[in-house]
Amino acid sequence: MNDNIRVLVAKPGLDGHDRGAKVVARTLRDAGFEVIYTGLHQTPEMIAAAALQEDVDAVGLSVMSGAHNTLFPAVMEALRTRGAEDILVFGGGIVPEEDRARLKELGVGEIFTPGAPLESIVDWVRENVKPKGIS
Repeated sequence: MNDNIRVLVAKPGLDGHDRGAKVVARTLRDAGFEVIYTGLHQTPEMIAAAALQEDVDAVGLSVMSGAHNTLFPAVMEALRTRGAEDILVFGGGIVPEEDRARLKELGVGEIFTPGAPLESIVDWVRENVKPKGIS
């Protein structure tokens, strides 16, 4: 059941390519999740603040600029400093395989690359994200 799962979809950094993020946000919404899209050019601090304000269960990041090794860890650190380690971070974008492994070691739940079937993202969220208050 997706009724209580809240997902924030965010575009950190200066990357202006937001079509994929909008498609994922719409797909998650259509699958029954509550979705908040922050728009372009968000700082890690803005994303973490929005995640707390919106009381989300997960944050989906879209990075097409090549700055994933900086932006993903920065968002995770901004969440950590606000005591929000329970918010699961996942993302997508142009992320080489060797960087995906490193990001996962840092705690990123999953990385979806361009062309990933949208249903695989929905399934992953459904299987891995738990609404607050449900263990």
